[in-house]
Amino acid sequence: MRVTLLGTGGSAGVPMIGGPDGRGDWGACDPDEPRNRRTRTSIAVEAGQGALLVDTPPDLRAQLINCGISRIEAILYTHAHADHITGIDDVRILNRIIDRPLDAFATEWTLTELKRRFDYVFKPVDHVGFFRPVLVPRPIAPGQTLTIAGMEVQLFDQDHGFSRTLGLRIDGFGYSTDAVDLDDAAFATLRGVDTWVVGCFQREPHRTHAWLDRVLGWVERLRPRRTVLTHMGTDMDWSWLIGQLPPGIEPGHDGQLLTLD
Repeated sequence: MRVTLLGTGGSAGVPMIGGPDGRGDWGACDPDEPRNRRTRTSIAVEAGQGALLVDTPPDLRAQLINCGISRIEAILYTHAHADHITGIDDVRILNRIIDRPLDAFATEWTLTELKRRFDYVFKPVDHVGFFRPVLVPRPIAPGQTLTIAGMEVQLFDQDHGFSRTLGLRIDGFGYSTDAVDLDDAAFATLRGVDTWVVGCFQREPHRTHAWLDRVLGWVERLRPRRTVLTHMGTDMDWSWLIGQLPPGIEPGHDGQLLTLD
């Protein structure tokens, strides 16, 4: 299995718009460290039958080009926040490549939001060439296990503060972005996971995202072989994290490839 971290930044990316010269607000991140430059969080997972794309962030086009990924078999949405969905128009090129609509797996709530904001995406194909993105809604729910692109995907619920998100497990790989709390059912689904990619937004506590001490506590409970941090904000400097994190935990970076047996 190959997991590509397409983007590893928070909703505003790193750097954020602004800064003293208008060329970016880096916060505590060193602008001379290229792994601190982070686009919005997404991954692609593949195991021999095409890739499963998780979310369509606003940076999707550049992410896929930079990572050399052009064939997507299906999309799974973790939730409907803007930093996870607003690259949806780039899906039309993915439609053209495979010459068919793409299945979009998401909870009923997320699908309702997507249809409200992007109703044209879910209209039947009525032309040749895919001049707009075309998705087929596939409702899913936490607790389900389904097969996508030849992979068995287990879903679990996550607390995102004022909303809910989906976490997922595929064989020895687990993915938990945009969560501030995980319940016993989530830990049961993740039990025995080899590699866990988990959102860790900042050093201090946050209302809707896990922070460093909370993630370290989760890792102590779960004990995966490898933990990779994602959805990181501007105080999560690469070099600082490398110097602070215990063995087995590392910051992810855009374009990073994780390979699992």
